[in-house]
Amino acid sequence: MNGSRIYSIAGGQCGRETLLAILREHPEIRFVSLVGIDLAGNDTDERIPIQAFTADIDAFLAGKAVQTDGSSVVLGTLTSLADAQVDLVPDLAATWFVDYNEEHRDTETGLPVGTLRIPSFLVHRGVRVDSRSLLESTVSYARRTLLDLLHAHALSPHVAHLEPGRLADIEVTVGTELEFWVKTPTDTANIDELSAAQVLQENYWQRTRGSARTALEQAVMALEAYGLHPEMGHKEVGGVKASIGPGGELAHVMEQMEIDWRYATAVQAADNELLARILVKEIFRANGLTVNFKAKPIPGVAGSGEHTHLGIAGVLPSGRRINLFAPADMRADFLSVIGYGALMGLLRNYEVVNPFISSSNDAFNRLKPGYEAPVCIVTALGADPAAPSRNRTVLAGLVRDVDNPRATRFELRSPNPYTNTYVAVAACIMAMLDGIRWTLESGSSPADLLAEISKKAGAPGRYLEQDRAYRSEENVFDHYSKEERDRLFGVPPATVWENMHMLENLPERVRVLGAGETFTPGVIQAFRAAALARWKHELLVRIVPDDLDVVRSCTRRNLDSAQAQAVWTAIDALCHELADDTPERPSVCGQLVAALEGGQLERASQLQLVLNATMERLRLLQDKYQKLVF
Repeated sequence: MNGSRIYSIAGGQCGRETLLAILREHPEIRFVSLVGIDLAGNDTDERIPIQAFTADIDAFLAGKAVQTDGSSVVLGTLTSLADAQVDLVPDLAATWFVDYNEEHRDTETGLPVGTLRIPSFLVHRGVRVDSRSLLESTVSYARRTLLDLLHAHALSPHVAHLEPGRLADIEVTVGTELEFWVKTPTDTANIDELSAAQVLQENYWQRTRGSARTALEQAVMALEAYGLHPEMGHKEVGGVKASIGPGGELAHVMEQMEIDWRYATAVQAADNELLARILVKEIFRANGLTVNFKAKPIPGVAGSGEHTHLGIAGVLPSGRRINLFAPADMRADFLSVIGYGALMGLLRNYEVVNPFISSSNDAFNRLKPGYEAPVCIVTALGADPAAPSRNRTVLAGLVRDVDNPRATRFELRSPNPYTNTYVAVAACIMAMLDGIRWTLESGSSPADLLAEISKKAGAPGRYLEQDRAYRSEENVFDHYSKEERDRLFGVPPATVWENMHMLENLPERVRVLGAGETFTPGVIQAFRAAALARWKHELLVRIVPDDLDVVRSCTRRNLDSAQAQAVWTAIDALCHELADDTPERPSVCGQLVAALEGGQLERASQLQLVLNATMERLRLLQDKYQKLVF
């Protein structure tokens, strides 16, 4: 509790009588919302009057009171129009949050009207089909499997410091970092100004001011009130300085920010992130600012990531936790054998993990060389175990503190704010578990595993692929050419279709995901189908029409210079290439639409890359032409 409000109800305290007592003590809670998470990461939100909830509370808690249409949530092929009933079943073990509407005051209490948001499962024909269920089931499988593996290898000297024979439980921990762009609603981006400010590092960690500062402080305080234990809020690399309005207020706000809070167990961490996004968006809106969580809201300027920190702890009967990734001697080794196995499993199987992390066009707009966005399947450990370092150009970085073994973890840098954290973390767990299993069963020492993960491309690997390299302490964007990166670390997918195709093209890796019987063939197919349907629809109704609008906006000016005429000739040629369909030469947009409508998805993927590259050339030429005009 905080003052007269209650912000959360701890997991396991949601029994019938306790819940009714809490609701009587807090009459400002006027509604209940059962929150299910579909395969796209969307959360259901409804307003059930508290009177209806309490009158039929037994049915609600048993999951027999609320249903939804399976076609109204993204479940892919798991439901159909002919069989669409989905029940919402409350998770009685989760933390429940109260969402307060600061713009709507309860007339009896004078407090904002509250909605009790109850994390729930989506159940179709008796089977859970939602993202929370997928993560919860995966964590349960990983806990059982890791305990069995560690108990079976308890006598191995390589894990003795982890006290494997005494472990009573396993805990998967996750922490996410939320980056986002904030702006005054009517402002538009000045790309040149934003790019210059970014290169000159004029905003990173700078002092916040005005309404942006107020909103940031309020957001951090709100996270504290809800028990998320915020660690900091700060300005990120993107943005420009605001100007002073006529009343002395700051106007024309456009900047990038980040808020971090404490890690939690896997499912709770994903629930916390969902709450944090809601709080941030509402609080900044109340201060007259809009928030954008897109991975790449502004072309040519830093995108927003959501770096995800992954750790595994062993729990002793006393409750004491042991970081299973930490080595016996923090100054002699980078990782324990469990840590090496988890990292190698993540890297070896990342091609089938990536579809669950990057499943949108927006995600791929960010995943390009530069701006610290990872494109290569590679890790960095540091030059010396005694002197930790952070390489921000790799996919999965090792985070460690030689004086604090509990801090040892991996930072996965590919997720973005709209990544479905539930399914992404579940896929990461299964990949890591595969590497841990191999490590323990092979009896490898830390030195063996360091040599394995540090091997050169072409050198045989016992677990890792021979033709790949998996470790680099260099800046992978500056040190290697594109051709070298592709040869050493693999060719990264460039479109949603290419990424989803990995789930068909790599059946052995897919079996790694399915080992726990949570990523079933039906679930994987449903996720893939839903992602491809969104990809196709967005191209048809948003991306292609928006690009055609850009083409139509190209206007010739009366400029006499030869340079201006040459630039316009190039612009005109690109416009015809993009949009002018002729019997002899159909346009790029026309071919793309035809391929999508004809179900030729591989060809559509190839044409999307052509469209992207051509539009980029057109925008550069337009910018050059405009500068010649003015």
